[in-house]
Amino acid sequence: MTFERWEIDSGHSGIYFSIRHMALARVRGQFSRWSGSLTAEGGDLRRASVSILIDTSSISTGLDDRDTHLKSPDFLNTEAFPEMTFKGKVSESPRGDKFRVDGDLSGLGLVHRVSFDLENTGRMIDPWGRERASFSAQGSLDRKAFGITWNRPLGAFGFLVGDRVDFEIEVEAVLQEEVRTEGKPARPSATDQLPHRPGMVSGRSENTL
Repeated sequence: MTFERWEIDSGHSGIYFSIRHMALARVRGQFSRWSGSLTAEGGDLRRASVSILIDTSSISTGLDDRDTHLKSPDFLNTEAFPEMTFKGKVSESPRGDKFRVDGDLSGLGLVHRVSFDLENTGRMIDPWGRERASFSAQGSLDRKAFGITWNRPLGAFGFLVGDRVDFEIEVEAVLQEEVRTEGKPARPSATDQLPHRPGMVSGRSENTL
């Protein structure tokens, strides 16, 4: 048995979220600094373990004043809680047509179980000899579960900020290595099977597109 380790290419991935403003339009944002990895037993990404680390101060919604408020103790309190983590496991969806990720989301001193619907969107060898896999995930959570309760009443029109936060996550991961177990040699990675190509430096492509 072998374990493949995949590193998430955050430059070609994204954690996006949206929330209702005054029960009308959605305000959208993202976290621009984060990292993560997947560990797949026997190379089976359908049952991989997932680990993600998010820099909460990297939250961005396109308005500086709003971002400053979101970083304050009213919301993410990024000075006191600079990181959020997610550790989960991929499994088959109860519907049988897709997959899901169930895991623990830790932030603001609290831990809650969350689930995301997951779609495997492809696996290939890139032009620089690295094996890549991609996924799309969707899920939601109630911000009050993490003690984020700030709001402003609008009389008969409800409240300024919605409670449900919807997430869309795009992941592109790169195979790093295979770890041997039981004394058996690991299957060579896709990189080992291809010749060195111009533009590759220590296994990483110089191309940033």
